[in-house]
Amino acid sequence: MTFTSYMDLALEEARAAAARGEVPVGAVIVSPQGEVVARAGNRTRELFDPTGHAEILALRAACAAAGSERLVGHDLYVTLEPCPMCASAISQARIARVYYGAADPKSGGVAQGPRVFEHPQSHHVPEVYDGIAAQEAEALLKGFFAGRRG
Repeated sequence: MTFTSYMDLALEEARAAAARGEVPVGAVIVSPQGEVVARAGNRTRELFDPTGHAEILALRAACAAAGSERLVGHDLYVTLEPCPMCASAISQARIARVYYGAADPKSGGVAQGPRVFEHPQSHHVPEVYDGIAAQEAEALLKGFFAGRRG
């Protein structure tokens, strides 16, 4: 079996989020058969919704498409390390594998901060792979925030 990364699609969603004035984070959910079932970028400002993170929006769309709150066997590609809220939702949805790009030392919840998947109350722990297209994801974020400060 050949590994196919869908991070390029997540990066497309991140770029689209930046164009909307949102923090450039994108997420893609892929079925066990390799079909993209959902993709989203951050929309917290647009929706006036603090839960409008790319991962949450993609999870909602994928669950609606599946007709289930569980996405067993699905993979999530996201350009930034999920925050604690998103990590918890990923666990609740029973995502099989999480692939993320840039680490998030300030707000991450997987390898940084609370490390949600290591907590005993995390009933499901996905496989986690980090650093996928990290340089491009980091460059998008740095460019976005530099533009905000400048």
